[in-house]
Amino acid sequence: MRPLIAGNWKMNNLRSEAATLVAGLMEQRAEQDPGCDMLVCPPFVSIRPVGDLIENSPIALGGQDCHSETAGAHTGDVSATMLADAGCEFVIVGHSERRANHHENDELIASKAKAAISNGLTVVVCVGETLEQRNAEKTLSIVENQVTNAVPDNATAKNTVVAYEPVWAIGTGLTPTIEQIAEVHDHICGLLTASFTDGEEFRLLYGGSMNPGNAREILAVENVNGGLVGGASLKVEDFWAICTSV
Repeated sequence: MRPLIAGNWKMNNLRSEAATLVAGLMEQRAEQDPGCDMLVCPPFVSIRPVGDLIENSPIALGGQDCHSETAGAHTGDVSATMLADAGCEFVIVGHSERRANHHENDELIASKAKAAISNGLTVVVCVGETLEQRNAEKTLSIVENQVTNAVPDNATAKNTVVAYEPVWAIGTGLTPTIEQIAEVHDHICGLLTASFTDGEEFRLLYGGSMNPGNAREILAVENVNGGLVGGASLKVEDFWAICTSV
């Protein structure tokens, strides 16, 4: 399957910065096919400006979160319907920062994912353990519980991607060993295969301090089908280097 490299910009980049970043990525992409699908997920206020810049290009557009309802009295929220209307093809749900900062649980995440799929979006469902859980040897059980409860029943390999992001590796510069990454990705693949008829075909991304220095080794691991990239997605040269590492 063709790998997916997704850039999660988080709460970064004003419009001028976003335009510069996207222009650099499009210039590189026009000269070379890196061998992967490329996705950028800017903050909500930049979705339409970025979408205008990458329209009709091979770079896909995504949101960083969505509400489970189509519309209503939900101040500050954005629905999957709105994201699709703004030109998004993807949306991230269940990122550990949403789980921690907004107290989101698997049931809520599943409802968001289901809404996203119903609106024609491909959903990136994030799972991962904390350092405390890792040290307590609970990684596989935690990830299994998240996959079982957060991946919705209308998921297929065409509309759902699962991203493994160990919480303790996000933005810290720390990364699991290759063996640890392989163990978790193999476990997720087994869970999806047991639950969905096309489970073996789901793309599984690794996220958590992926950078140009470690991307090639991580992306070579079996059942790692791309990356969900945070800080390194904010620099053209770093993000492009990760994309070409596939």
